Amino acid sequence: MISDEQVLDDLFDTIVRTGPDGLTFALAAEACGLSPSTLVQRYRSRVDLVEAVLLRAWDRLQIETETADAQEELNPKGAISLLMRLMPPGEADRDAADGLLLLREDIRNPNLRARGAAWGQSLADALGRRLSGDRDEGQRLGRQMAAIWQGAHTWWAFNRNGTAEQAIRRMLEEWLASIRLSPG
Repeated sequence: MISDEQVLDDLFDTIVRTGPDGLTFALAAEACGLSPSTLVQRYRSRVDLVEAVLLRAWDRLQIETETADAQEELNPKGAISLLMRLMPPGEADRDAADGLLLLREDIRNPNLRARGAAWGQSLADALGRRLSGDRDEGQRLGRQMAAIWQGAHTWWAFNRNGTAEQAIRRMLEEWLASIRLSPG
């Protein structure tokens, strides 16, 4: 028997490739090895299947974030390292283009939007602990740094100046310098 987690993990690449609107039970069956009728029994509707795949992706990102948070240094350099760990180098191009379709779905669906907001808060907390000893100041800086990270990724996607890792790391270091925190 294939677990729900395995099915949802197997379907993530398919939904990235097709977009949420393109995921059908027939395509899902090909991707995960279960019959369309079995998938209907498990997930009831295509909309529920899409939501389950994306909620699972958020869960996986939360685990990656918590792992990086536990392992990276509690200083600005550690904040940059934490963010770079959440952006595997080989996936930057895919995430900048195909990931926007997923983000659109995450924003449209209230359950996914709430899950994304919860992850964003935990990311801001993790970054904030590395940027300030004051909790409120850390929260503010953590949210800013997350926004800079996402914005740098978007601008890299347009300009393609160097690798994504180089461009994003440079932007984060420049932001830290602008607020007078040394990344090193």
